[in-house]
Amino acid sequence: MLKNNKYEYVEITDFAAEGKCIFKSEDGVVFVEGNVAPGDIVDLQIVKTKKKLKEAIVTKVHSLSKLRTDPYCSHHIVCGGCKWQHISYEHQLRFKRQQVVDHFERIGKIKNVEINPIVAAPKTEYYRNKLEFTFSNWRWLTREQMDSGEQFSKNALGFHVPKRFDKIFTVDHCHLQPDPSNTIRNSLHHFGELKGIPYYDVRFNVGVLRNVVVRTANSGDVMVIVQFGQQNDDAIAEVMEYMKHTHPEITSLNYIVNLKGNDSYQDQEVINYSGENFIRETMEDLTFLVGPKSFYQTNSEQAYQLFSVARDYAGLTGNESVYDLYTGTGTIANFVARQAKKVVGVEYVEAAVQDARRNSELNGITNTSFFAGDMKNIVNENFLAKHGRPDVIITDPPRAGMDVPVVETILKAAPDRIVYVSCNTATQARDLALMSEDYEVTRVQPVDMFPNTHHVENVALLVRK
Repeated sequence: MLKNNKYEYVEITDFAAEGKCIFKSEDGVVFVEGNVAPGDIVDLQIVKTKKKLKEAIVTKVHSLSKLRTDPYCSHHIVCGGCKWQHISYEHQLRFKRQQVVDHFERIGKIKNVEINPIVAAPKTEYYRNKLEFTFSNWRWLTREQMDSGEQFSKNALGFHVPKRFDKIFTVDHCHLQPDPSNTIRNSLHHFGELKGIPYYDVRFNVGVLRNVVVRTANSGDVMVIVQFGQQNDDAIAEVMEYMKHTHPEITSLNYIVNLKGNDSYQDQEVINYSGENFIRETMEDLTFLVGPKSFYQTNSEQAYQLFSVARDYAGLTGNESVYDLYTGTGTIANFVARQAKKVVGVEYVEAAVQDARRNSELNGITNTSFFAGDMKNIVNENFLAKHGRPDVIITDPPRAGMDVPVVETILKAAPDRIVYVSCNTATQARDLALMSEDYEVTRVQPVDMFPNTHHVENVALLVRK
């Protein structure tokens, strides 16, 4: 019972959206953030109330759930990256599959299809091929650090503290990306401090060292992009020369001078300092060139599993015309091209389309064509008349899903099969409901791309009625 905005000795019931947990009380559902797990017995403090929904934090833990395991990362409490580290992997997979079931039944009103067991990741650590770290002169200290009496530098290179745009905690060792990621980051941090190069101040938009991106490809290639917040030629040269000579394992060394108020760099010039201006990712016998601005799935091993499911669901015999919507750099399009008659890729970003064409040429694939622009405007009657109506549409939209006009465009194209690849099963289920009059969902396969997080990728096959 709720007393003074507090619950005592209550059991956490289940997981909810965005990695939160819930406690189902007689007063309604309470959403709980933080290091909790279903089965924990805790005291809760309500911090926000909205109609019948409440948000709470844990003030005391009485007993821990049997679902728990020991987190392996020293940054687990302060970092919001791997929220489920304290949950055993088998239970993570169970909850992720249940999330797909819930979204399909509740949002998509789809109850007549079997959702397959999730494809587990072979690696639950060191599986990412890309990480982005931020420099800051507003370092976040943990309570233990503040109580230790030790003097700490105000500079940090690491990740944002959850819900704090201006606070960065220093990452000593991240378990998400394989070496040489940690070595490169720590080396750059040490050099910046040693030389007294100003770290970025996000509140006033000043400072030299601003951001660093590390990409590690399965080919062994390594890309580093250092982002500077000021046009300080001497400091830039000093940093880049240090990285070049200290880390010969870097095969593509680049930098950006970004004077804007945010770290996004798609609209910024990337200067290649040494090495090639791309790295190579491989999949089966294909090679994909990934540039500094190119999107590539951040878990290479599981991306192969995901694309293999999509190709299987497409049911290609070599005679089909395939449209690949949201094609990005053409990874899926090129992956399925040899099993199709032709593949037409459509993508909003012109630079990505150029990468897609380059990847087709690199792999000797001649039956693909790529077009840049707004999906709903490009795939019109004239486009369909020129390129032929698709037998299969593969769509892999961003987290927001597909706009209603795009769904309408797909329905007008009337393919025999639609393969919907999604990183957000809530918006996927919503879009499937919009197509339910014309299409039936027949197969569903979740894939775990991001162990120790609540995220799940999902592939659904729709067959025309």
